Amino acid sequence: MAPFIFGKRNQIHIINLRETVKGLIKAFHFLKRLTADGEEVIFVGTKRQAKSVIKREAQRCSMHYVSERWLGGTLTNFQTIRARLVRLEELEKMEENSAIDSLSKKMVSSIRRERRKIERNLEGIRKMNKLPGAVVIVDPKKEYIALKEASRLGIPTICLIDTDSDPDLVDIQIPGNDDAMRSIEVIFSKMADAIFEGHSVWDEKVKTEKRVKEEQDHARASAAGQVVAYKVPEDAEWDAAQQKAKKGTPAATGDRKVRKDIRPGRDGRRPFNSNNRPPRRPRDKFGDSQDKEGRDGKAKEPEKKDATAAKEGIAPAVQSANQKPPQQPETKA
Repeated sequence: MAPFIFGKRNQIHIINLRETVKGLIKAFHFLKRLTADGEEVIFVGTKRQAKSVIKREAQRCSMHYVSERWLGGTLTNFQTIRARLVRLEELEKMEENSAIDSLSKKMVSSIRRERRKIERNLEGIRKMNKLPGAVVIVDPKKEYIALKEASRLGIPTICLIDTDSDPDLVDIQIPGNDDAMRSIEVIFSKMADAIFEGHSVWDEKVKTEKRVKEEQDHARASAAGQVVAYKVPEDAEWDAAQQKAKKGTPAATGDRKVRKDIRPGRDGRRPFNSNNRPPRRPRDKFGDSQDKEGRDGKAKEPEKKDATAAKEGIAPAVQSANQKPPQQPETKA
């Protein structure tokens, strides 16, 4: 830490603020460039002075955080951590659906205790579905497990280091007092501002890519539409096949496939029969429906009905019974 120490007075090391500003600017631009590419950042600080600040600033910039306890394997054994988060969701669903009401009191107490424990340790990384792009740590001497895991996985680390820490283990050093709440708040507020600016750049990139993709899809669709315009549509193929059938030309091999694709009765037309001919007009019992002649060549006379009976609604048999018989002429002897 000698390059970062300005001097020593009353057995107290004084940090060079120029080095602090250099490290802060370097970390600011690094986080901005990192988040502009869509990467995520995790804040780590389990000290009593840093808990509230870490949680507040991480939530302000919508990033992940660990403020209670760093579980061993949070990065190197990430699949197991995700399994515990899935278990947390199961326990929450059980309480929402009142499924634990049917269990014993001992089992309910055990389930709620398990839920509180998982929430306390993993609430800050609940939405972290992949490994972060960087880790921001307060006091790497205390959070040495998180620092080792990040170094093993090749994840860049940004640390607020005091004079009792080793700067060689950190990628970007920000010399400062890691025991004062005010100094932690100043440093991490700037980190959150850098992430905000990077997020705005990333959102613009996403919107631009989405707009370009929509334009490309529209151009591709319009180009495909022009190609289809030169093809014969299905209705035209149907009409062409009908003209061929009327002329007696055998239908092409592909016409049957086209007819299968076309629904029967489309546009009020009926499909062809197996002989590729238009359907014939229905005929009546004696022949064509237009000339209604019988087998003898004479027109069939329609049966005459009594109009009066039809109008009055009286059956013909009843009416004939009511009529008087015709009178016969009298003959002289």
